[in-house]
Parts: sequence; C-alpha cells; structure tokens
Amino acid sequence: MLDNEEFMLESSPRELTQNPLRKIWMPCKNGHIAHRRVCMTNCPTLIVTVGLPARGKTYISKKLTRYLNWIGVPTKEFNVGQYRRECLKIYKSFEFFRPDNEEGLKIRRQCAMAALNDVRQYLSVEGGQVAVFDATNTTRERRGTIVKFAEQNGFKVFFVESVCEDPDVIAQNIVQVKLDSPDYIHCNTEEAIEDFMKRIKCYESSYQPLDEVLDRDLSYIKIMDVGRRYLVNRVLDHIQSRIVYYLMNIHITPRSIYLCRHGESDLNIKGRIGGDSGLSARGEEFAKRLRKFIQDQNIKDLKVWTSQMKRTIQTAECLGVPYEQWKSLNEIDAGVCEEMMYEEIQEHYPLEFALRDQDKYRYRYPKGESYEDLVQRLEPVIMELERQENILVVCHQAVMRCLLAYFLDKTADELPYLKCPLHTVLKLTPMAYGCKVESVYLGVDSVNTHRDRPENVNVQRSTDDALQTVPAHF
Repeated sequence: MLDNEEFMLESSPRELTQNPLRKIWMPCKNGHIAHRRVCMTNCPTLIVTVGLPARGKTYISKKLTRYLNWIGVPTKEFNVGQYRRECLKIYKSFEFFRPDNEEGLKIRRQCAMAALNDVRQYLSVEGGQVAVFDATNTTRERRGTIVKFAEQNGFKVFFVESVCEDPDVIAQNIVQVKLDSPDYIHCNTEEAIEDFMKRIKCYESSYQPLDEVLDRDLSYIKIMDVGRRYLVNRVLDHIQSRIVYYLMNIHITPRSIYLCRHGESDLNIKGRIGGDSGLSARGEEFAKRLRKFIQDQNIKDLKVWTSQMKRTIQTAECLGVPYEQWKSLNEIDAGVCEEMMYEEIQEHYPLEFALRDQDKYRYRYPKGESYEDLVQRLEPVIMELERQENILVVCHQAVMRCLLAYFLDKTADELPYLKCPLHTVLKLTPMAYGCKVESVYLGVDSVNTHRDRPENVNVQRSTDDALQTVPAHF
C-alpha cells in the first residue's frame, strides 16, 4: 500500500501539451508527450461463431472483422478450417468429420487449440482488441472450453450463432462459397455438393444450439434465417453493442452500390481544396453523362444520396430523380486551409503540410478534421448503406476514399491515397467474401486532384520536395 506522500507523488497531475499531428491534448513529462494507445474496448473481446456448416459464419466473421478494423478497433479473424487445411493438406471426404472418427476428432481439437493459442498471442502480445474465432463450435462442451480459455486470459466472450433452415439459402451458400474451397478443388460440382451435404449431417447429430435457459449467463446474438429474426442476450459493453447493431443491419440481397464524386468544380480547376463552389462547364457535362449512364443501367428502385454541398446537389439535380441530402457526406473539413492551394499551405503552414504527409490518416487540420474523424462521421452512412439495396452516392474525394476503404478492406495507411478520379463511377457489387469493383469513366475531361505521398516528409524539407506530387492546375 502506498503511504500518503507516495500516493500524492503518483497521482499528481501532469502538464498537458497539444499533439501537433492530431491536435488533441495529451499528458507530458519533462517536455515529452506520453504516447498511450487509445483502446476502444475495456478488455480484449473474443467473438465466437456458432452454427452448422454453410450458415454464413465465415461471411459474418469477415464482414465483422472488416467493419471493426474500419472504425479503428484492431481485429483479426481466426478461421479454424484454415488451420485444418494447413494441418491435413489433402482433404479426402466427409468421413473426416464423422463423430465416430477418433483421428479426425483429435486433429480438429488440435487445430482449434492452435487457433486459440494464436488468439492469445494476438490479444495479449500483439495489441489486438478483438479476435473472431470462426468455427462451428456446435457443442456446449466446446463452447465451455472457449469460455474457460477466455476467463484464464482475461478476455470477454461474445457468441454469434447463425441458424438457418431455409434449404434454398443453404444451397446458395454451398454453390457460391464452398465449391471454391480448396477442399473441393479436384471435384466436380455434383460430387462436391453431395460430400458437403454429408459433412453437414455429421454435425447435426451433436449440434446444441445456444439455449435461452441453459446459456442465459452467456453474451450472444442468435441470427435466424439470415436476419429475419434475432435473439440478443446479455450485451455487456460498448463494443458488444456495436457488434449487435452492425449484425442487425447487414443483409445478403444481391445489389450494387454506385460511388462517384460530384462533377468538376470551379475550385477543382484552380487547385483549391474544400470550399463550396459550383460545377464547372465540364462538371455540368459530367452530370448529364451520369444521367444517361444511370438510365442505361436500368437499375431497379435506385436511391440517390448527396452531401449538403452545392457541387454534389448540382450533379444530382441533372439526374431527374429524387435524392436525399446527408450532412455526414460533406467533404473533409480542412479548417484554416479551406479554399487554399497546396502551394499556399506550404507557404503559410509548412509544418502542418509536412505533418499531414507523415500520417495523412490521423493528421487533423487546425480547426478542421482528419480522415480518422471522417470515418467516425461516416459510420451511420455505412450502416444505412448496409441496409439498402441499389444506391448511388454522389460525394467527395476524401469521403469516397473512406467508403471505398470499408468495402475493399483497406488499411488506414492505404485509405487516404485511394484513387477516386473525377468523372468516373465505381460500381461495387458485394460478393460472398468481398466486393467486385468496376470502374466506368464517362468520357469528360477533368483536372487531376490526386496527390501522392512525396518521398520527403521531413519537416525541414525544401519547398520543391514538399510540392513534388502536387497535381497540375490553373
């Protein structure tokens, strides 16, 4: 126990200084900022999938991992089937999964434990905050082993069970996903489907679903028939609440998401960032071409979203269809640098210009925003995009980069440098475990607004080095 003098020394407040990159106040000691990682979970969380094969567990695991990483929660997926493939190398048949196959049971148990050991390493040593343990976990005994493992390591556990009895959905999942599995690389379609159906049968006899009474002390969400109904039990913290909210918004209905920027603006031509200018003559021509493109696509029940800025609204006005304005879709706020050219920012704020190049994702403009802020602002947009079917989003360069990074699973370092040129439409079609992207240039010239990261990001660099990658403008 500390005596009073030691306690006073230990608890005396430190001086604060503002972090120049993120513009947030942080404690400092002897002139040095105390760098401390921000944790969005009060202790590491282990998400555990439950369900028979072909119930969408890996689909859920991958989407959840992508979402949590996008909002800034370090998350990694651990697929036990992958561990089994690495251990076995060659898959022969469903016989491996028979409940009376002692050798098969032993190997599967070893693979599960190997995955859990990697989970421990990730959450306890590597700084991960959430691990997704993707496996069938169909017995109460296996789930008990996982809960015990979590308790021993100080992890919270949240179960995600997918229950589906619709034979059409199961068959569709097998055809879309399982036939491409390495297990069936040397099989024809009929053989693969027959074998996989027998594999499901092997699990059915021992499957013990999560039970409202027997499992009342566990934290879980049960998703029934691909989101037709949900059962949520004992949500304990903020991160579990966000997981539940996200899983209750996703769906598997086939659809396409169209992303594009507004037409070229007057400030784009002048090389000035931000602002709220109107379209240039070429920007207006793009808007007309966009209308024809959308008509030619013949999209059923298309919804159109814009920001509340003049250039996106002008673009949408040319479409001749109703549209919805979202303040959340407004361009990143450049603060004191609004409507400035990069050359002017270098002249007046050379330190800020260099800091942004050092960490473009986390850098916050003075009195403005960072890409990190923008991601948080766009989370409600992503939730609503997940709920919708066919949609066109007319937005801005930084906003489009954030949305694209979510769908394409890009890292925070990659996000600010994604290429989103003017007068080009990106058609995103969500697939089983990813997203197909088609880029369509509508044939109207425009300025280039993309600036790559320069080689020299040192604060002492020359003006020429700082402006090395600034695109040409009038």
